[in-house]
Amino acid sequence: MRQKPGTARPTTESLVKDIRRRTRKHHSAEEKIRIVLEGLRGGTSAHSLAQA
Repeated sequence: MRQKPGTARPTTESLVKDIRRRTRKHHSAEEKIRIVLEGLRGGTSAHSLAQA
């Protein structure tokens, strides 16, 4: 199918960025504070905190 003039097809890079933006986790301020405090207390690795 042909595209109408003036409608640019999005590049692969822009599609990937858009997907990443939509699937990114959005944490509340309270959740961010809890994660930081857990990291400062120790006992858990940074990797496991990042997975949360």
